[in-house]
Amino acid sequence: MDYHKEDSIIFLDGKFVSAKEASANLFSQTVHYGYGAFEGIRSYYTINGTKIFKPYEHFGRLINSCRLLNIPFDYSLEELTQISYQILEKNNLTHAYIRPLVMAGENMTLSTPQESSLMICAWEWDKYFNHREVAVCISSYQRPNPKSTKLEAKTCGHYVNSILASNEAHQRGFDEAIMLDANGFVAEGPGANFFYEKDGVLYTPPAANILPGITRQTVLEICREIEIPVKEKLFRPEELFEADNAFFCGTATEITAIDSIEGQKLNRPWKGSLCSIVQEAFKNMVLEKSHAYVIV
Repeated sequence: MDYHKEDSIIFLDGKFVSAKEASANLFSQTVHYGYGAFEGIRSYYTINGTKIFKPYEHFGRLINSCRLLNIPFDYSLEELTQISYQILEKNNLTHAYIRPLVMAGENMTLSTPQESSLMICAWEWDKYFNHREVAVCISSYQRPNPKSTKLEAKTCGHYVNSILASNEAHQRGFDEAIMLDANGFVAEGPGANFFYEKDGVLYTPPAANILPGITRQTVLEICREIEIPVKEKLFRPEELFEADNAFFCGTATEITAIDSIEGQKLNRPWKGSLCSIVQEAFKNMVLEKSHAYVIV
């Protein structure tokens, strides 16, 4: 994947600059300790033009992540949204992935940073798993204990855990992993939330031990709108082998069907399932094809 081209433009600390000429501080806490915050945001070419999906929710989480980490950050939701639309326009992008990154300032100690740097870039994006159902395994890597960090913050350092889990899955011949929490309950994927379907009900882990994603919240809203029963509960990985269907959801993955878990096929076809109905409703929502779902 090409994250930038010869003429790509990014936003860096108040200016639009060439991506190939931009630089970062090598003495930043973000570089050395992973102490920074970021977001993943999608834009789509809709029937009403290019629209960023739920920008206020994403940038609100970015602002809150900085607050939880005590990283100084004074951009408003409106400023961040407008900068992102400008990035799309300057790079002639429609279906794109937008990456805001807040980097802590120069500081080689473990103290609270006194300043920060903001970068926003974007690149063309289609499907994370190339339009196919995925085979997943149960990872040996656990999600961090919620008492060890700020799980509700989308922080850079957390994703070392995610990379390890994904690499382990790939080495075992799977597309992706399902991770457990510190108590052995199903938590989420390395970069996406998880739902499964059983007997006409969707189930998903509660927010306590996961990063409660914005796409996850959107799925819950869709289920309420079209009256699909959904329950948030703790469940063990053994229960997944009785699932009718399952999916990952996230900004990058959107709604991605899961074909098998540890080599065992799920029990019912994807087509016509509750999961597939949610997938179609989400697609209509982000593309503004349904009057019931309009991107603000």
